[in-house]
Amino acid sequence: MTESKAPDSTRRSERSRRAIYAASLALVGEIGYGRTTIEGIAARAGVGKQTIYRWWPSKGAVLLEAFLDLGEQAAAALGEYEIPDTGDLAADLKLVMRATVDQMTDPAFDVPARALAAEGVIDAELGVDFATKLLEPQLQLYVKRLEAGRRAGDVQQGIDLRIALELLVGPMTHRWLMRTRPLTHAYAETLVEYALHGLAPRP
Repeated sequence: MTESKAPDSTRRSERSRRAIYAASLALVGEIGYGRTTIEGIAARAGVGKQTIYRWWPSKGAVLLEAFLDLGEQAAAALGEYEIPDTGDLAADLKLVMRATVDQMTDPAFDVPARALAAEGVIDAELGVDFATKLLEPQLQLYVKRLEAGRRAGDVQQGIDLRIALELLVGPMTHRWLMRTRPLTHAYAETLVEYALHGLAPRP
């Protein structure tokens, strides 16, 4: 007689977690964040809503974790990401800024990111988590490349690198959030030129 094995609760939980991630991202994309509910996520994922409440305090927390997981999967597929250092600071920054435009205009990123940014204004704890877990690691890649540029003599000594990176990503984020004008590669490259060379006439 074959001995039956007890169900693996760890695997079952992981399947449920993955289903919840997929359901939350799909629903936000289909009906928007405002109409997405814990009940709706649970129904789409095929789990009880108490399963979700056991793991997350709110739908915002569910979406944030699902979005972070989406980013981790993309990073795993591409390998560890760094801004390249070819010795040409402007070219390296333009490369990553163009890639950022592509990401920000991809609906898979755009819809959940906007939902999280908006909800983070209302829910301070979620906003801190969004900035700390998602935004800050990406910003540190810019700081690292600018530090290398400073060592190479391409960036002034004494420059606050945090402010420097904000000259790059701040305007792009504003245009993305406000949808005032199209977010394009040409715009991203112009931001790099302005940030590195300023607005005053060159000698």
